[in-house]
Amino acid sequence: MSDHVHDENCEHDHDEEAVFIVTDEDGKEHEMVLVYTFETNDRAYAVLLDRNDPEDDGVIFRVEEEGEDEVLVNIEDDQEWETVMKVYEELAAQENEKG
Repeated sequence: MSDHVHDENCEHDHDEEAVFIVTDEDGKEHEMVLVYTFETNDRAYAVLLDRNDPEDDGVIFRVEEEGEDEVLVNIEDDQEWETVMKVYEELAAQENEKG
């Protein structure tokens, strides 16, 4: 498993943050910022926070490739969701121990 924390130690440019428009179940659009990516079971996942409400809970999407593009996909399988949440909680606990 690999993980990537977007911080000053990254080896890529962060001048432009990755912003996505995500529509919730009520049809309301939210500007979401990519804050963290990780992999488990040979799949990539992205954690996004609401740009206008960073204290709100993050949202996790599966990252899939479509041609040369990467797209965010809802995780609809309960077993996959449980696995992803377990890995994310472990990673978050490790980060909290560091910080």
